[in-house]
Order: sequence, then C-alpha cells, then structure tokens
Amino acid sequence: MNRPLNILFVASEVASFAKTGGLADVALSLPKALSEMGHNVVVVMPRYYAIDKSKLTHVEGVLGVPMGVMGELWAGVYHTTLPKSSVSVYFIEHEEFFGRSGLYDHEGRAYDDNAVRFIFFSKAVFSLAKMIDFHPDIIHANDWHTAVVPLLAKRRFVHDFGDAATVLTLHNLEHQGVFHKSVMELLECGWEPFTPEAFESMDFVNLLKGGIAYADAVTTVSKRYAWEIQTPEFGFGLQQHINAHAHKLFGIVNGVDYMEWSPEHDKRIAANYSAETLDGKLLCKKELQKHFHLEQRDDVPLVGFVGRFAKQKGIELIAEIIEWVLGHDVQIVMLGAGEKWAEGYFRHIASRYGSKFAIHVGYSDDLAHKIEAGSDLFLMPSLFEPCGLNQIYSLSYGTLPIVRKTGGLDDTIENFNALANSGVGFKFEDATPHALYNTIMWALDTYTNNKEAFVAMQKRAMQQHFGWDDAAKEYDVVYRYALERLQK
Repeated sequence: MNRPLNILFVASEVASFAKTGGLADVALSLPKALSEMGHNVVVVMPRYYAIDKSKLTHVEGVLGVPMGVMGELWAGVYHTTLPKSSVSVYFIEHEEFFGRSGLYDHEGRAYDDNAVRFIFFSKAVFSLAKMIDFHPDIIHANDWHTAVVPLLAKRRFVHDFGDAATVLTLHNLEHQGVFHKSVMELLECGWEPFTPEAFESMDFVNLLKGGIAYADAVTTVSKRYAWEIQTPEFGFGLQQHINAHAHKLFGIVNGVDYMEWSPEHDKRIAANYSAETLDGKLLCKKELQKHFHLEQRDDVPLVGFVGRFAKQKGIELIAEIIEWVLGHDVQIVMLGAGEKWAEGYFRHIASRYGSKFAIHVGYSDDLAHKIEAGSDLFLMPSLFEPCGLNQIYSLSYGTLPIVRKTGGLDDTIENFNALANSGVGFKFEDATPHALYNTIMWALDTYTNNKEAFVAMQKRAMQQHFGWDDAAKEYDVVYRYALERLQK
C-alpha cells in the first residue's frame, strides 16, 4: 500500500460552515473520504461573518501574512473538525476582508477587493501550515479563489514548501478571477509569471489561468467536462490554454454522501424505502402534493426541480415550454431562487396553474429532500454542468432525471433504451426548448404507458453508486502523479 499523505485542502467555502455551490460540498466530503483512506488531511477556509466563532476553538497567537506593497497583515485562527469526522478545519479570520454578509458579493455585485481578499487568504494558508507545524505532501487548491497557491508554493514560499505538490480543481470554469495586473505586486513572485502562458490575459491578471499553468496536476469534476473545457463552447476563452496542459488534466466525478442522500436513511421524508420495496415512495409523493397544495393523485407524473434560477441551469428553456407541458396531465414543483425575472415568471405560472404547478422561491434543505423523494421525474436541463449532484441524488431516490447531455450529467446518466430495457434517465442533446419539450413528453409517456419499464428503470437507478470512496481513490492517483511530476 502507498504511504499515507499529508494533504492541505484549501477552499473558499465548506458545506456546513459556508456554501454557495458544489465546491462547498466537495470541500466537506472529499477530505473526510481521504481521511478514511488513511491520509492526514487538514482543511483551511476563511472565517466569514456568518460563521459563529463561539462554536469554534480559538488558536493562540496570530498569523503574519506578507502582502507585498501592502506590508504585513495579521490574521486570527480558529479550529474545529468536519461534522461526523476527526478532520481538522482551520479558519482564517480577518475582519476587514471576511467580516461581511456575503462570501464573494453583496446583492449580486462582486466585492471590489476580491483579488486582495483571496490572495491574502491563499498566503495565510502557508503561514498557518508553519504555525501548526503541518508539512504537506499535497496542497489541494480549488477554483480561482485559491488558484495562486501553486505559484506561491513554487516561488514565494518555495524554501518551506518546495517539496509539496500542488493540485488545482476546476469546479466551474465560468468564474476565473480576472483583475487588474497590479495585483501581481501582492504575490511577491516577480513579473515573470505575467505572460500569456500563465497569468496574463488581455493585459489583465487571470488567476485561474495562472493556477492551471503552475499546478502539478489539474482536475475537473467529471470526465466529460475535462474534455468540454478544451472546446470553444465550454472553455470560456481558456480552451487553448487548457489544451496545452491537457497532459496533467484529470476528470473525476464528484461523490455523494449516501448517509445524507438515501431514501433508506433519510429522516426528512414521509417514509423510507429502497429498490426492493418502493411502497414508501408513494407516501413521499402524497406528502409532497399536500405540502404544495396539489391534487392528491397517485397516477399523475410529478416532476421536480431543485436549483438556481440561472441561465446555466436551463431556466430559460424551462420558461419557454412550461405552459406547453402543463397542457398535459402532469404536476410540477420547483424549489430555487436566482434571476428575478424567473422568480416572478414562475410565481405567475403558479397563480394560473395552481392545481398542477407550485413553486417555493428560496432554498430549504428539508424541502429539497422531500422533492427528491416524492417526485417521479427530476428536471435538470443545464446548458453546461461541470458535475452536478442533484441528478445523482435523484438516482438514489428512484426519481428519474431528465437532463441535457453535457458534463457530469452525461457521465452519470445512461439514456433510457426501451428495446434493451436499459438506462436510468432521459437525455437530450440540443439546448433548445423543442428538444427539452420532446424529452419531457417522452418521459411522461413512459411513466403513463410503459409503467413496467419505468419501475424497472427506477430500481436500476437506485442501484447506481457514486460514493466519495470511489472519488477519493481517483484523487489518490492524481496526488501520486503530481508528486512524481514535481520530483522529476
């Protein structure tokens, strides 16, 4: 067996402490899975205003963080462990940068000093490792917020961390961290990295671009997304840069915590059930209909949606065809928030079709579980989806996904084939209202007129497995690759 590794896991958000997206879920679950494999993992994140420090342990002393032209700034440190785990989490506290209501923005507007905030955080990580006497074999950075970590390890802090290999995970390439080139002064790494092959982009600094160049290995959160980001459609201007580094690029599908997202163990739903006995799912459906004041019917197909009301999530496609779909015998429930036009539009639809369509604007973890359990079908028509988790949750609950063939949706959902009696969901390729509508009609027809095949598909779906134990093994391979590459 390979020796255990010391892994410093650096993230701007970690679920159960602060979360805006899938990065937080990964930062919670992957370190726990790596620890269970025998690795020694330490997680570091900012201590945002919303994180109650009275529930954390204060670490004695202060961190000095060198910030170039800004001089040395100071940070406090707090500590706890990940929920249901012994994995240490350290919080970097600096009120000026992190004592705010939002993580990255206020009411949709990004903070003007985001570059300074996260360069400070990235540098503080190295000061913290020295403070707690942690000598990492691997420093695992995530997204643009910590994308300067590979450069810092190889230049600014090379004397102490030159033997640590760096891995950068791309959770969503759309957000790259593009700022004025003057932020190079804060890095204290000279201007040599400010080239088109690294940090320079149209005379601006692109933090994610530089991180890709300097990391010993780069990962994305699905195999298809690793391929897609090398194309103009999904590369967001970095496709050629990523292609130049494709030799160190790996796609690893995110895992799921099946103790949290399983109809057998879920305490938030009306009844537990399994692939062997689906009876409880009907009780969950009745509870969901009652919650949303829909007609109490066993025989009507119920379609659920949980997600952001954003273009990426295909919300415009849904808006285009929702009334066509509601012209059929169907019920639809939606949970989410985002673009104001969408919130208003779907509220209007709910006022017109109250007996068969309902919406909850906002987010509720309890309601998300109830929708996964009580729906027959789950709608996820994303324009792009690096990995996606809701379609995997849906599989676990026997709620068949309707998805676009992109990114992790394509990797995790096998399309229904009536002749072969195979598949676990319904997929379409073109990002058009027509393609989505036809696929929903196909799914509704299967539910109504081919019930035996539909139930067989539900049972196959519930037997799929995308555990974090599998993902952690793939990350272990990447870590060994990164170390070997560094040593060469």
